[in-house]
This record gives sequence, structure tokens and C-alpha cells, in this order.
Amino acid sequence: MEVFRSRYYSPEEVSVHNRPGDLWVSFLGRVYDLTPLAKEYKGDLLLKPLLEAAGKDISHWFNPKTQDIQTHIDPLTGCLKYYTPQGRFIHIPPPLPRSDWANDFGQPWWKDPKYEVGVLSAKTRRIRIINTLTSQDQLLDVCSEETMWEILHRYLPYNAHAASYTWKYEGVNLDMDRNLQQNHIPDEDEEFYNLGMDADDFTPAILLYFNDDLTEF
Repeated sequence: MEVFRSRYYSPEEVSVHNRPGDLWVSFLGRVYDLTPLAKEYKGDLLLKPLLEAAGKDISHWFNPKTQDIQTHIDPLTGCLKYYTPQGRFIHIPPPLPRSDWANDFGQPWWKDPKYEVGVLSAKTRRIRIINTLTSQDQLLDVCSEETMWEILHRYLPYNAHAASYTWKYEGVNLDMDRNLQQNHIPDEDEEFYNLGMDADDFTPAILLYFNDDLTEF
């Protein structure tokens, strides 16, 4: 059976991957799993900045226009160099030529698509899913870009037969190929914030109605 993999990740989901053996970062709206890189360079001092950044967003390391590491003019040499105030890291060349540094690694890790695992969500939302058959009430944090099918997969740990239900909001069947906003489930967090109200007190509720076919992923 094909394993489902999320396309979108929240900053909170990225943040738990914060160890040498499980090292994720995000930058410029994308999420990267650098665990294989950390294993390859285990014990290398150039790995330290990445270990310190594990689980974090490092977009400030990059020039969004060039999609490359920030650069500056080296005051000693007058040459254009990568700007790494957090310390030189893997695939960044040394400031001066050295015989012990090889540039035969191919693409630097920040340009290598093999490390990319998904998209960093621009906004997470909290929803309530109520199983009308069992009265189970589950709060779920989801990515605003996710379709209802993707949200269903997030909900599977709480109900393995979630696909055997019709999903409804305010009595209307949801289009499972669309996201919350496209299904007219508004995001009112900002409005509640401006009114000084707690948005969690008004979490939208999605109701599940059993179809009796026991679909299981």
C-alpha cells in the first residue's frame, strides 16, 4: 500500500525534527529533510550551524531574489563572498583558497531537490471534527492549504474509518478535493483578534455522518 505523505507542514511540525538523526529546516516557503546530509558529515565542524538551526526556519540565510545564500563584499579581499554570520557551514567555500577543500559535491544542499519534502504552510487553522455516530469530538490543527482529503489523513489516527463518513459543515456536504476556505469554512482568526475574542472559543465544527462501508486506509 502506498504511504501517504503530507504536502504541507506547519512550523510546529518542522520544529519537532530538531536532532542530528532527524534534522529538518525550512526556508523560502519549503521544508527540507537534511538528515542524510547530517549523517554524511557527522563529526564535521561545518555541520554545527545546521545542527543549531534544526527544526527552525532559516529563510534569513537566503536572498529571496536569487534563492541563494546571502552575499557580501569581503573587506579583506574585496571579493563577493557568502555571508554566514552564524558560521561557515557545509558546501560554503572557505574565505581563501585551500588545498583540503573539494568542490566536487555537485549541487550545494540548499539547491538539491532530493532534500525537499514539502511546503511550509503560510497559516495553520484549528478545526473541530465531531463523529455523529460515536460523539467523539476531536480538535485538529491543519494547514490552511490542505484539501479535505489531506485533512482526513491527519484525522485517521483518531478514526481509521474516516473515509466511510460523509463530511459536512453547516449541513452542506464538503468537497473533499477543496480546502477549508474553498468549502466556505471561513478563517475568522484575525477578526476575532481585532475584537479581543479568543478564536478557540469559536472553532468551526465539521460533522461526520457514517456511510456504513468501513473504508480503511
